[in-house]
Amino acid sequence: MTTTDATGDAGSGGAEAARRLLGAARELAEIAHALRETSAHATAALTDPRVAAAACRAPRRGWRAQRALARAITDPAGLGWAPSGGALGVLGAKLGGLAGADSLPVAIMTTSLRLRIAAVAATQPALAADPLTRRLVDAAGEGRIAAARALRALVRERGAAGALSAVSPVFGEVLALRALLDQNPLNDHTAWLIATGMGAATADPLTGMSNRAIAHLDRGLGAAERAEPSASETARFCRDATLLGLLGDLLAIGPTGRALLLTVRGPDGVERHVLLAPGMRVGAPDDASPGDLLGAFSSTVLDSGPYSRALAKALADHRIPAGAELALIGHSAGGAAVMNLSRDPALSARYRITHVIAIGSPVDFKEPADPATWVASVTNRHDIIPSLDGQGAGNCFDPRPGRYVVDYGDPAHLFPACHSLERYAANIEHDLPEARARIEEELARYNGPVLRRSVYRLYDDARRPPGFPFLTVVSRAEPTPDGPVDLPARTPDAAVLTAWFTADAASALAVLREAGGAVPGGLLPVRAGTRTVVALRVHDHRESTLGPHREVTLGVLVHDPWRPRPVGVCLDLLRRPHLRGAGLWMLTTVLSTPAAVAAHRNLWSDHVSAAPVRVHLDGRSAALAVGTPDDRVLAFAGPLGPGVPAPSGDQVLYSARAGATLRTHVRAHGPAWLHPAPRARLGGCAADHPLAAHLRALGLDGARPILCLSSPHRMLRRDAGAPVFPGRDA
Repeated sequence: MTTTDATGDAGSGGAEAARRLLGAARELAEIAHALRETSAHATAALTDPRVAAAACRAPRRGWRAQRALARAITDPAGLGWAPSGGALGVLGAKLGGLAGADSLPVAIMTTSLRLRIAAVAATQPALAADPLTRRLVDAAGEGRIAAARALRALVRERGAAGALSAVSPVFGEVLALRALLDQNPLNDHTAWLIATGMGAATADPLTGMSNRAIAHLDRGLGAAERAEPSASETARFCRDATLLGLLGDLLAIGPTGRALLLTVRGPDGVERHVLLAPGMRVGAPDDASPGDLLGAFSSTVLDSGPYSRALAKALADHRIPAGAELALIGHSAGGAAVMNLSRDPALSARYRITHVIAIGSPVDFKEPADPATWVASVTNRHDIIPSLDGQGAGNCFDPRPGRYVVDYGDPAHLFPACHSLERYAANIEHDLPEARARIEEELARYNGPVLRRSVYRLYDDARRPPGFPFLTVVSRAEPTPDGPVDLPARTPDAAVLTAWFTADAASALAVLREAGGAVPGGLLPVRAGTRTVVALRVHDHRESTLGPHREVTLGVLVHDPWRPRPVGVCLDLLRRPHLRGAGLWMLTTVLSTPAAVAAHRNLWSDHVSAAPVRVHLDGRSAALAVGTPDDRVLAFAGPLGPGVPAPSGDQVLYSARAGATLRTHVRAHGPAWLHPAPRARLGGCAADHPLAAHLRALGLDGARPILCLSSPHRMLRRDAGAPVFPGRDA
């Protein structure tokens, strides 16, 4: 069944004229198709080995037969230049197209297309009354240059959205007409598919570029993860599953790359299930959501894609029992995706897919695997999206048997407003009483209270755990006086900066002794003449098993605690971190949260404290402030200068805790940059705080670093510290 103009765009006289025009257009399309098939058979006969063998047995009669066949498909008095089928036919058709040769099947088919455009204009007088639209329709039959000029004039006058809205009722026919009459042989097959209604467009009607080649770029096995709806979304969800209530749920989640699954109790007490799939996710195509622009395109062109496969994963997770009844409802790309889902024989064997309702979707050439599935298609004639498969309002062919088609006109002609689900829902509720009643009647068995509702975030492929594989390690709960701490501590995302300074070696040794770092047998500062190296480590742990927090550590570079090597320390520093003896002695650490302070004090160092920390690290500049504006402990700010790629930056840290000296290996993963000429500067070290006191003792107040190592995004892993002197510490 087809529901025509619900808003009365045309009277009964226009509707009757449209029916007559569409009838004539259909007859001409059938004639043109038959002539093209005849030319294909004739072309095939020219290269048939049996015809060649007969020609060898009777050369004169064989030559005459072949010449007659060739003349039939190339003579302007016959079919015109109309070879078709096989290698020779394809080559001949392309040569004829490039030469602009006339063809009788093409001439008849273009007449059919013009009749279809006239039929739409009879029901929508505004289409014929618009001079710019009429000029474009006429120019489509004159050639590429005229069509391009007419389209340019329409876009210049109305804008892109206005131009699409103006020609949307005859969009497919205009494209097919232009493709048949231009000199591009690559789009001829698509033009014939659109004109005959025998299949979805396989290529771009303008350029001839293969649609499937583009659609196959959308790869993925599909994945679905449960997601929590927001409070505002939950408040909008329906309590009872009615047609308008289900559309309201679709509106609530919107085109956000998610889908919705409902379990309802029908009037007969049987539990049934409804899958709701929204349209294309707003934004640029990416490799995460299957509902992006590329996913919408592949759902239209292919029989299966990441979107439909992700929906299948959501169905599996919802734990629907085998044999249960299932209704699929989708808008735009979601409608094409649920239609693809219904085409899966395995899914149709597992569940009883009773209904598929596609709203504003290109699904004309898709059929469910189960013939008993009831399919409804609701399309606004001014919505261009449903015609992307090649069939639009000017279609002169009958709908698929058993399919309920609602093809209506609406005052909201402007695209993309007429494509929005809000507009479709309003039309169904207020302007299409007959269609609404019919669909509600079909969905009556699903009317009832919603027992269970699950929101799913859809992906092209299954998502790896955060930080996989670097952070995928065996973990344990380490007991501490302040509660268990998950070890190793893991940070999936952190901004990191290490600023290296030089300080007086004698001053550094004095600070080390005061902090407990100058122990018998080692932990001596690394010297270069009278200078030593000091590092200021800044970490903004945006995500962490210790909770989001910020960390600032001041350390002095020290030798291997067992074998200090004043001469060979450079070789030691070049060794892999897990074999390295030299490292940073942590003089003091400032943390921004009490939980992080407790974990550090119980596991790594006694020299920790809490203070407000504000930091901004973007790889180009640094802005660090420790303390309050009235009691500033430390400030470090300025540009970092140009950077070059650097190694990962694993670090070996030494610290004192409960009278023991601990060694900790901090593993890091992520891109890093070395800045050899930073212009940032330390300042604000006047507060009465251990960090400020150490900086003053080292003479670093107001100093500039000699090097900086930065990373805006890094993963970190840090286990408990190991005793350096087990016997002595025990």
